[in-house]
Amino acid sequence: MGYRYFKEEHEIFRKQVRDFCEKELAPHHEEWEEAGLFPRWVFEKAGELGFLGIRCPEQYGGSNCEYWYTVVWAEELPRCQSAGVALSLMVQTDMATPAIVAHGTEEQKQEFLVPAIQGKKIGAICVTEPGAGSDVAAIRSTAKKDGDYYIINGSKTFITNGTRADWLTLAVKTRPEKGYSGVSLFLFPTTTPGFTVTRKLHKLGQRSSDTAELAFEDCKLHKKYLLGEENKGFYYIMEGFQYERLVGAVSGLAGAKLVFEQTLKFCKERTVFGKPVSSHQANAHQFVNFATELEAAQALVYHCCDMLNRGENAIKEVSMCKLYVGELAVRLVDFCLQMHGGYGYIEEYPVCRAYRDTKLITIGGGSSQVMREIIARMMQL
Repeated sequence: MGYRYFKEEHEIFRKQVRDFCEKELAPHHEEWEEAGLFPRWVFEKAGELGFLGIRCPEQYGGSNCEYWYTVVWAEELPRCQSAGVALSLMVQTDMATPAIVAHGTEEQKQEFLVPAIQGKKIGAICVTEPGAGSDVAAIRSTAKKDGDYYIINGSKTFITNGTRADWLTLAVKTRPEKGYSGVSLFLFPTTTPGFTVTRKLHKLGQRSSDTAELAFEDCKLHKKYLLGEENKGFYYIMEGFQYERLVGAVSGLAGAKLVFEQTLKFCKERTVFGKPVSSHQANAHQFVNFATELEAAQALVYHCCDMLNRGENAIKEVSMCKLYVGELAVRLVDFCLQMHGGYGYIEEYPVCRAYRDTKLITIGGGSSQVMREIIARMMQL
């Protein structure tokens, strides 16, 4: 199916990303999973190889490529065998930095974007709070103007890269009384006095990525760190959600396909009652059903990627994509673990970790319920 979109140069890039993931990252996946964190050199090496600025302007160290290179990046990342590493890298490339490219000043791009592309500074997207996530208008953290500064107070949670981020793309209320029209974005250096990482969160899956709760107490931030226009942050976040959700679906589907292929191989080699597990009709038909659904999901994913590559508004289609891929991946991995029998329940088999990791696809970046609500509104239901 990819032949319609991928040319020889895309496949050359694919091999570069695959080699990085399989040869330099995958050998460490168990160690990093156990430690609950992977080392900073991963960002630095990805920066050296040019992976962290795929669609960024060349003048800042990027490659200025079209969206299909990002698709290749997201499809190959699961081969590192660590969903947490893949997530943290995609936060850097597709969640924390795009708003800087689109709305940042030259000074901001030099301070944050250039070292982010080089892998020398780690970023985090900082929207979710204990009482607000996809409902961005409900955030309560504030930034009050004080001369040439803003005084920031509040808290954030579920922040990927949060324990070691060098800067945050931070959403706060500058006009709390105006709801979504009072949200602004700031580029927030984590060396700012009053900022603290209050807790590292211990998760069901994706354990090699750090996830944190953050607190802001009278943090004094210069106005030069306002990203774009004051009170336009909600619109910038909505722009970013399309890309964030789609790259999650692209990578999630690629990861599900890997688990499916590994499981099919296992079931062809393992025999029960005198023949391969995959040959029993009940199992064979389920494999066929999932193969069909994966093919359908891939068509939807590439359709959405094509829309974004052509600059079209794809909010409804991307929401459908995230919903469908996420719920398919969860069902698929559940089936794959079952096909492994007792081995699927043992940590040394990759399907065990995949079972824990995959659930996040239906939660992070907007839950399945939120996706249904967005689609329903766009259908005027």
